[in-house]
Amino acid sequence: MISGISHCNTFITSILTMVTDPIADFLTRVRNAQMANHRIVEIPASNLKKRITEILYEKGYILKYKFEDDNKQGVIKIALKYDTQTKIPAIRSLERASRPGLRQYAKPADFVKVKNGLGIAIISTSKGVMTDKEAKVQNVGGEVLCYIY
Repeated sequence: MISGISHCNTFITSILTMVTDPIADFLTRVRNAQMANHRIVEIPASNLKKRITEILYEKGYILKYKFEDDNKQGVIKIALKYDTQTKIPAIRSLERASRPGLRQYAKPADFVKVKNGLGIAIISTSKGVMTDKEAKVQNVGGEVLCYIY
C-alpha cells in the first residue's frame, strides 16, 4: 500500500510541474534570474523559445546564449546582460501579451510602439517569429507574443 501512495505523490508532482504557457515560463525564468542577479539562466528548449532567444541576442538584450542537447528536449543557457557600473539588467521589462486564454493578434498598421519605439514586440507570423519592426517591413501580422524593454 505504501508504494501506491508513493506512486500517487509522484503522479501529482508531475502534474503540478507541467507548464501550460511555455512563453510565460521563459519570460518568468529570465525575470526571476535578473531579480536574483544571476549571470546565467537555464530554460527548457523549444523552437519558439530558441527563436525568441536569438532575437534577444540580436537586439542586445543578452550577452550570449547556447543551445544544449540533453537527449530530451534540450536546454537553452542564456548569459544575462547587466550594466557594468550600476549592475542594472539590460532587460528592464518583460511582459507577456498573448496568453493561451486570450490570444492577441495585430496587423502591421496596428502594432503598438513599445516604450515609444525603444523596446520591441515579438510577433509570431506566418513567415516566422520576428520583431514588430521586421514584421512591419515585411507587411505581415500575427500573434503578439511579448513586449520587451
